[in-house]
Amino acid sequence: MSSTDRFEWIVAYDVCDPKRLRKVYRTLRGYGDHLQLSVFRCVLSARQLEQLKAELHERIAPTEDQVLFVRVGHPDRANARATFTLGTPLTHVERVCHVV
Repeated sequence: MSSTDRFEWIVAYDVCDPKRLRKVYRTLRGYGDHLQLSVFRCVLSARQLEQLKAELHERIAPTEDQVLFVRVGHPDRANARATFTLGTPLTHVERVCHVV
């Protein structure tokens, strides 16, 4: 993967401590879309992936917590992923930045 290629990732986490949990959640909000309780969808270059991994490594307790990365594919290729839900539909949350 070159540094300019971007891949879609599903990032899920299981963090035991509420303080660390909030830090992991806030970190991932800066990189992707919050899909479910502890699940994010992120589109990342190789550099962004390494940066995210480094940031998360600083925020977790490696002997107690876990962060799972699943590469889904290229976000621009229609056949790269097949996402579906059972029950309530997956909704895309529009991310808006407000500068105050």
